[in-house]
Amino acid sequence: MELRVGIFLWPRFPLLSLAGLCDALRHAADLGDQSRQVRCTWTVLSAAGEPVTSSCGVEVPTLAAASSDCHFDYVAVIGGLLPFMKTADPRGVKFLNHAAKSGVPLIGICTGSFVLARHGLMEGRMACVHPFHVNDWKEAFPALPYTTNCDYVFDGDRITCAGGISIIELATELIRLHCGPDRAAKVVHQMTVTRKSAISHVARRRALGYASADNDKLRQAIVLMEKNITTPLEIAVIAKIVDSSSRQLERVFLAETGTSPSEFYRSSRLKYGRWLLTSTDSPVSTIAYECGFADASHFIRHFQQLYGVSPGRLRKAMPLMEG
Repeated sequence: MELRVGIFLWPRFPLLSLAGLCDALRHAADLGDQSRQVRCTWTVLSAAGEPVTSSCGVEVPTLAAASSDCHFDYVAVIGGLLPFMKTADPRGVKFLNHAAKSGVPLIGICTGSFVLARHGLMEGRMACVHPFHVNDWKEAFPALPYTTNCDYVFDGDRITCAGGISIIELATELIRLHCGPDRAAKVVHQMTVTRKSAISHVARRRALGYASADNDKLRQAIVLMEKNITTPLEIAVIAKIVDSSSRQLERVFLAETGTSPSEFYRSSRLKYGRWLLTSTDSPVSTIAYECGFADASHFIRHFQQLYGVSPGRLRKAMPLMEG
């Protein structure tokens, strides 16, 4: 078995997070539409093994009670509506603490990050918080760092996800890491929803491709770069999130990619820009902003240096493709 996930439901959890995670694992686990738990397993848990009511009122049965028998690669807690944060069974908290002490990485989905933080499981860790809940986070955990401009954050053995459709991004990355890019590509193909008004997160990943790296810190850094195209992070911030120093990260990038982190980051943003030029009719100025450049002139200059042609000439030379 390549990937085993225990999914712990907090009272009044969002159905979308559960459905997105389970469906991504389902597509990766088997061939075609057979949906057998062959390469991946997922077990929906609650404190006592009883049904849990979701935020929309739909009651969801669970497969097992949380216990010390924690044979999972990850335990994902899907948080619930904040007013219900204190109503959970104490046995659930005990289960999460036991998993953490056993070295099982914990995933906080949606307000699952609040669950982990509330019970002391996010100390010294960066959390990914949905913009809707930023003020709630700052009020509840003023000393804990957070970010809100990405879909998810890996920080050691803690992973947090903003929720919503971001769960598909996180699930796809976990599948890529454990099952390989072919399984991840199947998930992207099966679960992509084309949106005419905006570029989806999954489409962005498709545009950038699936970078492969054996070095764990390099892989985490590349994921952060891919997730923060429009609002680029400082390299020092990326180094801190992946538990490295800027100098160490520089050495890893030079050894593995032949370029510095800054050069790699800029090339990824320009690669995304090239894809936007040939798959959308957005103005160059808009694409420059989407790729994290202060203005069109900076984007055009760097683009021409990398590709040897201006964005305008490239667009004229290539027909518009479907995104």
